[in-house]
Amino acid sequence: MPLNLWLSLVALCAMGAMSPGPSLAMVLRHTLGGGRSAGVAAGISHALGVGLYAALTAWGLGALIVHYPGMFQAIMILGAAYLAWLGVKALRAGRGGALEAQAVTTSRSMAIRDGFMVALANPKLILFFVALLSQLITPEMSEMGKWLVVVTAMGIDGAWYVLVAMALSHSRVLPWLQARAVWINRLTGIVLLALALRVVWGV
Repeated sequence: MPLNLWLSLVALCAMGAMSPGPSLAMVLRHTLGGGRSAGVAAGISHALGVGLYAALTAWGLGALIVHYPGMFQAIMILGAAYLAWLGVKALRAGRGGALEAQAVTTSRSMAIRDGFMVALANPKLILFFVALLSQLITPEMSEMGKWLVVVTAMGIDGAWYVLVAMALSHSRVLPWLQARAVWINRLTGIVLLALALRVVWGV
């Protein structure tokens, strides 16, 4: 892959990872409930989900969606349902008082599950890879070039969310976040539910 093309890929992946959305809300929530290890686990598993979509795109996801649009709609609806479920969980966690909200904990296994599933359920990722990466990946691209696309997308996403989890779990930041756990849970729930509704509305 030419260097200028790879740098374009890096820029696109960085912009995609850094844009606010359900992925950031998910990493924030797990960092708040489980500390640094849970937040980092969520970030790494999210990157694995991103890598899966990048691999599917590199090996023909775009062509498959063109030929089977019904399958794409089914993926979108299932993704919206999962985001809505996470949103309801976040809102319910935020109904109690501040002490109760702080007691809402998460485990590393839950963080890994949610990180991976939020990546798969996020329709923005599907559209991002199909619309943008499919323009960079040509039929003539070598297998090594395709794997470079996958590793780049996965590495940038993982590095960003691990950095976010590390920053949020800082000894001075985490207590401040925990003191505002109720509002963070409510805001997270609203973001996830709003995205789920937007997906359903657009299907």
